[in-house]
Amino acid sequence: MRHFGHITPAVREALFFREPCEFDAGSPSPMLSAALGATLYSPATRPRLADDVIKQSGQGVVSMVLCLEDSIDDAEVVDAEANLVRQFADIDARDADVPLLFIRVREPEQISDLVRRLGSSVRRLSGFVLPKFTEERGELFLEALTAAEAGSGHRLFAMPVLESPELLHLETRGETLQGIARTVDKYRERILALRLGVTDFCSAYGLRRAPDMTAYDVQIVGAVIGDVVNVLGRSDGTGFTITGPVWEYFRLQERMFKPQLRRSPFMGQAEELRTTLIEHDLDGLLREIELDRANGLLGKTCIHPSHVLPVHALSVVSHEEYSDAQDILRPERGGGGVLRSAYTNKMNEVKPHRAWAERTLQRAEVFGVAREDVGFVELLAAGVTA
Repeated sequence: MRHFGHITPAVREALFFREPCEFDAGSPSPMLSAALGATLYSPATRPRLADDVIKQSGQGVVSMVLCLEDSIDDAEVVDAEANLVRQFADIDARDADVPLLFIRVREPEQISDLVRRLGSSVRRLSGFVLPKFTEERGELFLEALTAAEAGSGHRLFAMPVLESPELLHLETRGETLQGIARTVDKYRERILALRLGVTDFCSAYGLRRAPDMTAYDVQIVGAVIGDVVNVLGRSDGTGFTITGPVWEYFRLQERMFKPQLRRSPFMGQAEELRTTLIEHDLDGLLREIELDRANGLLGKTCIHPSHVLPVHALSVVSHEEYSDAQDILRPERGGGGVLRSAYTNKMNEVKPHRAWAERTLQRAEVFGVAREDVGFVELLAAGVTA
């Protein structure tokens, strides 16, 4: 699989100065961690889940979470587990191309039970999402995952969700973060990414952000995100990939702007499309994605397919970013110094900007580098009309 792999090679060549690389479930964990992109959640109760997964793969989704937790009723868990086993068997029997698949469980015991019940179709599973992760709960989850991996002989990753009240409350936040840091460091090779449960954060105070507001506008939530990145997202080799929070509004349907795109060449009338996106409530999502990246987050939790392409389009590295990153990392710049950017609009400081440059080239590998005259709107339009 690859990002933008659902569009034709000719269009991809027109869009990208450097195309996104190919990867699969067996690729090295640093590559997979960076490549998660828009991780689409789906309730595990869906009766045609296998069809849904295969369909989303054909529309550019590269990671999905099949949820047994908050997205389904407590009374549905047993049936949802049985449905997952059937759907994985169906996917495996079809030998279909699918995204990286994760199961969001409720309790540690579900991990070993589901891996056993999946049998040979476990090869289609990339890992588990671990809710309400704290040091105490996390240790139990990760012990269960380690045992399940050993028993099945199949590599399994964990994606802890940071969403507990202890993390939100100021008086317990520091201790909780340090406990989480100890746990994920102990199981570092199994941690693919850390996910933020912002909906649970808001719930603790009876809050809900409006569609024209980002998570960062809710000061309590923004403060927690900053502290999580401070402790767990450092660029000194101790940090982890931290993904952006869910965007819960989806009034915009793909069909609402698809006809307009078909009337226009994908490389033209960018302002018209940009206005359409803003009018249909994607402006808040776009601003939040930009703030995610500015605050050190990569990828995003998504609950609607219409969010996937905007996340991926804004993850592509611009030609200017790529040029700056390459200049900073040139071997002859190893001693430091300051240089004018190739775009002659900024100064690049070699030592302070090195970590940024390394992260940018990692993102460029999996999401690609746009051509000089290609921006977000052109990338989005090409993805929608594919």
